[in-house]
Amino acid sequence: MKRTTTRTQDIDRHVRRSYPRASHHTGPDPSSNWRDLIGVTYQQAHKYERGINRVSAGRLFEVARVLSVPVAYLFEGLDAEDHRPVSPRERMCLELARNFAQIPNEKHQEALSKLARALATQQ
Repeated sequence: MKRTTTRTQDIDRHVRRSYPRASHHTGPDPSSNWRDLIGVTYQQAHKYERGINRVSAGRLFEVARVLSVPVAYLFEGLDAEDHRPVSPRERMCLELARNFAQIPNEKHQEALSKLARALATQQ
């Protein structure tokens, strides 16, 4: 099983590889065009492309816009089958977290937290 951070890095790498694929829309010197159009220097664009700096969601939107492709294009080809199904236990934990976050009363949240701690320490 891959860790979430590894999967995130794999996705970042895939998106970075999409820039040249998409940049054929921008003309003879595609890399300088998209850099100029989103207002970053050669050095900053190089850092994005090499994975030294991560691209924010807003910057990713701008890159897609200037390359005249939908943002989804940058993610095309990601292997959806690589995802493992969520186990019943994981689903229950997610549901517990969502429900906990929706409890408006902080005292009730604290009481539930103490109960969970007490149950977790029982043998």
